[in-house]
Amino acid sequence: MFTRRTGALFLVSAVLFGGTFVAAKAGLAHIPPLFFVAVRFDIGALVLAAFAATRLSWDELRPRTAGDIVGIVATGVIVIGLTNALLFVGQQYVSSGVAAVVFSLNPILTPVFAALLLSDDRLSARGFAGMALGLAGVALVADPDPSALSGGGLGVPLLLGAAVTSALGAVLIRRADATLSSTASTVWGVPLAAILSHALSFGAGESVSGLSVPPVALAALLYVGVFSGAIAYLAYFALINETDATRANLLFYFVPVVSAVGGWALLGETLSVQSLAGFGVIFVGFLLVSGLAGAPVRVLRQVVPARFVDDDPV
Repeated sequence: MFTRRTGALFLVSAVLFGGTFVAAKAGLAHIPPLFFVAVRFDIGALVLAAFAATRLSWDELRPRTAGDIVGIVATGVIVIGLTNALLFVGQQYVSSGVAAVVFSLNPILTPVFAALLLSDDRLSARGFAGMALGLAGVALVADPDPSALSGGGLGVPLLLGAAVTSALGAVLIRRADATLSSTASTVWGVPLAAILSHALSFGAGESVSGLSVPPVALAALLYVGVFSGAIAYLAYFALINETDATRANLLFYFVPVVSAVGGWALLGETLSVQSLAGFGVIFVGFLLVSGLAGAPVRVLRQVVPARFVDDDPV
């Protein structure tokens, strides 16, 4: 299921999205959350516009079918816009550990929506076991206070909403069967997310008059705008097209791993033995869902005569 190209897309998406949580921790201390999201996608839209102007023709960008429009709306409004608005606002009310666990319900929810809306994105029993292992691994890495999961006020419902919109939107993109490339849909979708985020920021009454943006917050904005607001989404939506929504969203199990390593390397946070064990559990779950768990055996059967692999040794 995973080729060299899909593996590269998976790795780029997971690493850049994981860095978002490290950058957000620095930026949200100085910038209101919805305005932070809006400016993030303003920057991303400018980067993608420059990319499109130099690399894509109008014929490649022009929507032609209803599926193209649905794909653009699902990309910009649901997967990027609503998901990030709910995620960034929800993080104000809970710890990063609780946020990681709740949002990591995304890969669990994706096959549920896929089963309802698609005919070819169904998981086996082994796949569901892998999903459960992945979630358990995230819980080990994040190590949240159990009482915070039920006492997080608005935080947990908002983060659950983010997981739902992210999972549903990814499935809708597959269902849309668009003729546009994932790159073109992203070029249209990120500006839509910026417009939606500005509208939500204005509606929420966020005050930005006299806002002071120190260098650390500016660096955070540039990171989430360019790297996780443009490049990561180009890779992520290409991954959905290359594989399927269920397997593409497995990357969100690895986001807390990247965040934990980034926090250790850049912010001086500690990595416990429990977190390291969680990394291993996540990886085993990933192997089960992705279908890579049997790869070593398949390779062995290709290079070793069958009688040495399959025969009864007794």
